[in-house]
Amino acid sequence: MPHRKKTAHTSHTPLLDLFPAITPYSSGFLEVDDTHTLYWEQSGNPDGVPILFLHGGPGAGATPVHRRFFDPDHYRIVIFDQRGSGRSHPLGCLENNTTAHLVDDIERLRKHLRIERWHIFGGSWGSTLSLSYATAHPQRCISMILRGIFLCEQDEIDWFLYGMRNIFPEAWEQFASFLPEDEQNNLLNGYYKILTGNDENRQLEAAIRWSLYEGACASLFPNYETITTDEQKDHALALARIEAHYFKYEAIGPEHSLLNSIDKIREIHSTIIHGRYDVICPIQTAHRLHQLWPEADYIVVPDAGHSALDPALRSRLIEATERAKTL
Repeated sequence: MPHRKKTAHTSHTPLLDLFPAITPYSSGFLEVDDTHTLYWEQSGNPDGVPILFLHGGPGAGATPVHRRFFDPDHYRIVIFDQRGSGRSHPLGCLENNTTAHLVDDIERLRKHLRIERWHIFGGSWGSTLSLSYATAHPQRCISMILRGIFLCEQDEIDWFLYGMRNIFPEAWEQFASFLPEDEQNNLLNGYYKILTGNDENRQLEAAIRWSLYEGACASLFPNYETITTDEQKDHALALARIEAHYFKYEAIGPEHSLLNSIDKIREIHSTIIHGRYDVICPIQTAHRLHQLWPEADYIVVPDAGHSALDPALRSRLIEATERAKTL
């Protein structure tokens, strides 16, 4: 196993650091319909145990750091950018972009890579997609590691749009003040109209406000991002457009809640990891999932927020990928 440094934990427990940076040994593009082509990559051990990383957002895309949660000597690490995200194209496209499409894409990618079964690793929106995929294709899942549980239900979306101002009022005020005061009681519609409109400058300004709001609330310690390069702006626009699209049209109603399908995945060895101070996805959702699915390991990280890179949360995620080697 590659050597990894450990960093000091406030309680004097050493924290696992990320594995060393690696580059993919193969990558490509998979055409999934007449509109969308998905970027995929594989890194680590070509003969290793497959593990699939599902990024958040929706629309955030994957980055090189995401390869580093997994031991590259053991795992065949599969990463792809979901429809409209990252290196997939067309970037920010909302056509044929639904949860059902993404679940089908995962199966298409599995078959394309000739993988029989794989571990699933997903956080935030990635946990929604992990659960959606696993309930549709449980026989393909060796295990699941789920972080920052999000079920894409209306109360969670409302919390994102309005509730987070209770913790981050300055960030929310910058987010809400982009719209006229008489439109701030329906932030989603106001932002969606601009993000899908014809004024490119206004689109971009809305996307930057949306992305900075989310980024400011994601970490336990304040994280004031900047968006300056053209590439950052393009990806901020894709993220905001796709998140607003899913929040508006892909919210999951109570009758279709993923919690109703736990029996389909009950026997899959799974670990739920959630930061106690996760503001983006409050812990109540993870607690509900844990109550209905006591067979899954449930780890509450007392000194972490939402971001997988919060040191304590990062360490517990790596511990989970290490434990999954035995499965």
